[in-house]
Amino acid sequence: MTFSIHGLPVSRGIAIGRAVLVASSRVDVVHYFIDADQVTAEIVRVRNGRNAVIEELQRLQAEMPPDAPHELAALLDVHLMLLQDEALVSGVKHWITQRLYNAEWALTTQLEIISRQFDEMEDEYLRERKADLEQVVDRILRHMKGVAASPVAAPPVAARRQPAQDLLLDDKVDVPLVLVAHDLSPADMLHFKRSVFAGFVTDVGGKTSHTAIVARSMDIPAVVGARAASQLVRQDDWVIIDGDAGVVIVDPSPIILAEYGFRQRQGSLERERLSRLRHTPAVTLDGQAIELLANIEQPADAAAAVRAGAAGVGLFRSEFMFMDRSGPLPDEEAQYLAYREAVEGMQGLPVTLRTIDVGADKPLDKSHKDTHLNPALGLRAIRWSLADPAMFRTQLRAVLRAAAHGPVNLLFPMLAHVSEIRQTLAQVELARAELDASGTPYGPVQLGAMIEVPAAALIVRSFLQYFDFLSIGTNDLIQYTLAIDRVDEAVAHLYDPLHPAVLRLVADVIAAGHAQGKSVCVCGETAGDVAMTRLLLGLGLRSFSMHPAQILAVKQEVLRADTRKLAVWAEQVLASDDPAAMLQAAG
Repeated sequence: MTFSIHGLPVSRGIAIGRAVLVASSRVDVVHYFIDADQVTAEIVRVRNGRNAVIEELQRLQAEMPPDAPHELAALLDVHLMLLQDEALVSGVKHWITQRLYNAEWALTTQLEIISRQFDEMEDEYLRERKADLEQVVDRILRHMKGVAASPVAAPPVAARRQPAQDLLLDDKVDVPLVLVAHDLSPADMLHFKRSVFAGFVTDVGGKTSHTAIVARSMDIPAVVGARAASQLVRQDDWVIIDGDAGVVIVDPSPIILAEYGFRQRQGSLERERLSRLRHTPAVTLDGQAIELLANIEQPADAAAAVRAGAAGVGLFRSEFMFMDRSGPLPDEEAQYLAYREAVEGMQGLPVTLRTIDVGADKPLDKSHKDTHLNPALGLRAIRWSLADPAMFRTQLRAVLRAAAHGPVNLLFPMLAHVSEIRQTLAQVELARAELDASGTPYGPVQLGAMIEVPAAALIVRSFLQYFDFLSIGTNDLIQYTLAIDRVDEAVAHLYDPLHPAVLRLVADVIAAGHAQGKSVCVCGETAGDVAMTRLLLGLGLRSFSMHPAQILAVKQEVLRADTRKLAVWAEQVLASDDPAAMLQAAG
């Protein structure tokens, strides 16, 4: 039966495919496709894991003391029966043989299916056996991973949903697939750049959560904050993701499927038309040259930025290099080589590299949970760097060395105090002195500050005394101005880039930069929102940085704009109590 789930639209377009649910487990589970000649080996892996658990439980039965509770013996019997259940065994073989899932993925997928069957049982006792099945599967996974299982059965895992790990999928698979998950970390999302997923849905998240940001960078439809999607959608259901409306349609009828198939084809034609603008200069009707830059997360992303016609990199989020690591942080040489790869990949175009911005929704270790009440207000971004000067200077030296290979700008996140500015600049000078002392060559860099804290916007003239340029990080500026957790779907509807207070801060920063003859760029998600392009142009913005996939759509708006007319209109929007209504009225 067809039904819809509503969430937040975060990446435009239509995706149609079969649902892939990432089942929960206390053991990290890798998900990947195998080759046909690996099927037998994968089935053997599952069988060996199952047999090892059977032997373990039989040994426990044999060694059980005479005074052991009867319930414990009965529990072991139940687990032994579940291990030999034909539905589990045949189901796992099906996913391995027919869909080429790896052994762990096949096992957790079948767990999801059988668990739903337990949920539908009327008898309470039988429903409770789902927890036993989860414990059994958890034991098999532990044996397959080589993790010693406790002699006591693991606790139920039904409520412990964890994101997928290492979804490195094979491009050979031609079945359209969409991912349905409770949540995805930034590190998880990075893996999807090589995946076969046509789109994804998550239970949690906001419009500017990093899950959403990476979805836009991949230019795939996505809906977040869909609450119980991972519970309502079943494995292999046909699903339509409407990334424009924020709607997920499950088990669509033929008529609905045909309608969305048509819309999907129309979207493809529009992207083809936009591609013709790739080499067209971004100049407005009144002759204003507009700088359209790219945001990237990895050195290899530079190629996509060049292909999209970017005038450079306006934001290289260096923290993504530090995430999802089991060992130590990358050393100076590793960072230098990565930054050099990005600089050389831009073929002489400038690269603005932001120092590591971790904390809040971007922990270095995805298994780590921040126990602070307000992690977004804690030790993050420049505060984190200044708290560890040796680590900070390691990154600064690597950036300075990379600057010998092409134009580099260095950007510092979340500055709010003049004292922080002075400490930061002092660390830059120390890094230069260390390179001088070792005789290591390095290049010149322009220094910039991110304006993403209201305090910074309010004292922007002080910032301009110290820095060569400014970048407005609208994602955090909106979050901190409106006191909205931008990754919390419960308050996501209050996240408003058109709030009069936010617009006033943005306008003031742009005006202050122009008065000092210094460049101001917007590098948050607002820069890539075509609905905001004309307003930002009217406010005087001449430099936008966004994901490469958004550049051509923004360029089209730029080519149609007359900044002289827009300036008058923008002042009216700025003075309005309801800027959103004015934008809507203007079309």
